[in-house]
Amino acid sequence: MNRPIITIRASSLGELFDCPARWAAKHIEGRFLPSSGAAQLGTAVHAGTALFDASRLPGESPVTVDDAAGVVVDAIHKPEFEVDWAEDKPQDAERIALALHTKYCKEVAPTQDYAAVEIACEKLEISDLGIALTGTTDRVRRTDDGFGISDIKTGKTAVSADGTVKTAGHAFQMGVYELLAEFASGLPITCPAQIIGLNTGKTAAAQRAGLGEIEGTREVLLGDGDTPGVLENASRLIHSGAFYGNPRSMLCNPKYCPNFQTCKFRK
Repeated sequence: MNRPIITIRASSLGELFDCPARWAAKHIEGRFLPSSGAAQLGTAVHAGTALFDASRLPGESPVTVDDAAGVVVDAIHKPEFEVDWAEDKPQDAERIALALHTKYCKEVAPTQDYAAVEIACEKLEISDLGIALTGTTDRVRRTDDGFGISDIKTGKTAVSADGTVKTAGHAFQMGVYELLAEFASGLPITCPAQIIGLNTGKTAAAQRAGLGEIEGTREVLLGDGDTPGVLENASRLIHSGAFYGNPRSMLCNPKYCPNFQTCKFRK
């Protein structure tokens, strides 16, 4: 008997393995909570940098750093979805987001050669696993060796003081983005995945930018013939319906989990 196809957003895979119960509440039951201030800051940076980079693709009219900054401000003060700012302040988020946007546009973007920006894939079906992947890849870049994806990551620990970009734990997500970008763009993705880290520090010195690479993402995602990959494990978990909770998760908090108040795994 054929299994039903269940859609998985690329950006949600980490949450699936961190706490299946929280993932199911959001992505099966549709019980979402307001976005956090930190997440909205990241959304704002993504919006501004995407506009800046997309305007520089062949056939487009380039916009200035300041012009692209307008969408950064709009994302903070006119969010598409509800935001729970909690102890954060929109004014502080705007200041940091604008600083990172400017740093990216002036320091990172000139070093890149993008073939595509914000490549959306509505559905990549893997019928034998009973899943379909969906999501948007930030960038596809050209290199001397071919094409590779680039993904922007913002956060308080995205880039260390010595300039090292945090890449650990992102391999399988980058593998999914590679599959989606290749399917949607038709470009062969053969180069290592690149993480563009933007550190959301409060001071100028802490607002760092850096580049890091991850190799072997497909092996982590698809397995090596002897050991099942992340996608097979995700399929088994989802189709089993055994969405257990993880009370030790760092996101086991009413701000992040719709199940928090009723979760039996917290007892």
